[in-house]
Amino acid sequence: MQTVLFHSTIFGPIKSRRLGVSLGINLMPNDGKICSFDCLYCEAGFNAQGPGKDGIPSRESVKKGLKRKLEEMKANGETLDVITFSGNGEPTLHPHFLEVVKDVIRLRDTYFPEAKVSVLTNSTMAGKSSIAEALKLVDNNIVKLDSAMAGTFRTVNRPGSPNMIPEGVIDDLIQFKGQCIVQTMMLRGEYEDKHIDNTTDAEVDALIEAYKQIEPREVMIYSIDRKTPAENLVKVTAEELEAIATRIRKAGFKVQVNA
Repeated sequence: MQTVLFHSTIFGPIKSRRLGVSLGINLMPNDGKICSFDCLYCEAGFNAQGPGKDGIPSRESVKKGLKRKLEEMKANGETLDVITFSGNGEPTLHPHFLEVVKDVIRLRDTYFPEAKVSVLTNSTMAGKSSIAEALKLVDNNIVKLDSAMAGTFRTVNRPGSPNMIPEGVIDDLIQFKGQCIVQTMMLRGEYEDKHIDNTTDAEVDALIEAYKQIEPREVMIYSIDRKTPAENLVKVTAEELEAIATRIRKAGFKVQVNA
């Protein structure tokens, strides 16, 4: 079974194809996964691997670990483009997410004030007031919307809540008008006898209509880059991504393509 990618709370820095030189913060366990989605393509594996035994790191341990790493990087003359909340699951599920975000911003301002703070979120907690407050504080609030069509949404993202539909996610994201980046994974393939393809005209049209409601600062489309837990998924080509991006740009949006 494919398992978690990150085995520490502070990891990197790594070269991100989307964000540059990124220092990661994993607010989920170092030996397991906790997420409100169970996406077919998740690089950290399926939720079935379990939450592990280490537990969620405390606010204080995150702060101390990040301070130590930033001091080390500063002393070594290293550069830093971004501090990114990512890791083994959904970072906004941390019980003190707002407080941790404020700690991180203060430390960023002290050691690398030119660096951005980014959150990669699956959008499921965006309707909670404290999470929305935190996401409005960061430089790059990168929210997920892989499909605006219920069938594809449920097949690809496999939300933990049986009542979650894309319309509800879109409604929660409208509050970030101009303050968010919508990230969409483009993919196709097969899973449990179901055909998956969110690159069709109907899927892209539905996404464009959703983007119009959300009014993001930017749309980020990308495809599979690493091994996925669902084995029969296919990477969308760079040429196809550019064609989709062209359609989205014609609708009035800035688009970043990560092939």
